[in-house]
Amino acid sequence: MRKNDINSIEIARIAGVSRSTVSRVINNYPNVPQATREKVMQVIERYGYSPNFSARIMTGMKTLTIGLFLISPEAIHDTLTHALISDVIESASSRGYYVLTHIIRSTGDMEAVRKVKDTFYQRRIDGGIFIGAANHEPFIEELIAKGFVAGIVDQHLEGRLEPNRVICNFDNKLGMKQGVDYLVGLGHRNIAFIAGDPLRCSGPERMEAFQDAMAAHGLKVNPDWVLPSDFSERSGYQSTARWLQSIPDLPTAIFACNDSVAFGALRALNEAGLRVPEDISLMGFDDHLLSSRIQPALTTIRVNFSEMIDMLTRQVIETIEDGTQLFKKYVGTAELVIRNSCRKV
Repeated sequence: MRKNDINSIEIARIAGVSRSTVSRVINNYPNVPQATREKVMQVIERYGYSPNFSARIMTGMKTLTIGLFLISPEAIHDTLTHALISDVIESASSRGYYVLTHIIRSTGDMEAVRKVKDTFYQRRIDGGIFIGAANHEPFIEELIAKGFVAGIVDQHLEGRLEPNRVICNFDNKLGMKQGVDYLVGLGHRNIAFIAGDPLRCSGPERMEAFQDAMAAHGLKVNPDWVLPSDFSERSGYQSTARWLQSIPDLPTAIFACNDSVAFGALRALNEAGLRVPEDISLMGFDDHLLSSRIQPALTTIRVNFSEMIDMLTRQVIETIEDGTQLFKKYVGTAELVIRNSCRKV
């Protein structure tokens, strides 16, 4: 018999086991005795057997592949996103899974969304991870309703506790409190805030947490000092540049919703002839890979992205393999990192 002619039935016959046992060994199910597993693997290796991918799908076997879907309207150049992609691949690979990656430029593009859904429907992947999605994204909700496993970074939908929904969130409340407490401790009372995308979970969460932290110190939020953004460096620059042209009185500090936005704000401040921190203090959120390298080095709230992504990927794979009936949610850590972009007043 030629090696490429052999099938799982022949593997089972030669190994002296059932075909279902061969399937369990191929899919690395835990309920196979070690001696049986080794016997089957020896036959598989001897004959160079590789299960047919289409047949695996038809019989409901796992593909050992997860999808990673990045929702981004712009080309991805920033080091943070590349690090997140790398973290998912590292985490999945360590657990024996491949990662199929895809960028969605707009969830309003029905053809693009259809192709993503087809990836699930055609069983090319066992589950998916979504980064950059709106808090309520209809096509993701459709996939979850149909029973597919979906891991989502940055989402909170009240009462949605499906066991195939895996959530990984930031501790926005603690992070914003730490940042405001630090600025107030430096003597700042007039603090501007560059808000995030209102459609993303962290956008309104960080805005509300900022307001609460200011109120805890008896400070009011000046509506003229609340700037819009969409979490991108471009929006941070554009919003700050427009604001500087129209505002009569400047605050003593700016708290940006994330470090990318802070980078954009810093560029706008520099172009306007304002020095950080001599003329105005600037704080970010995330601790971007470049935050310690820019001038001045950015004071920020550190988020352990690697830990978050590893936990999310692990829980997605556990849900795929175990079919658990428990909703999973992980909240990352938040830690103040003091550098050189803020000063006492």
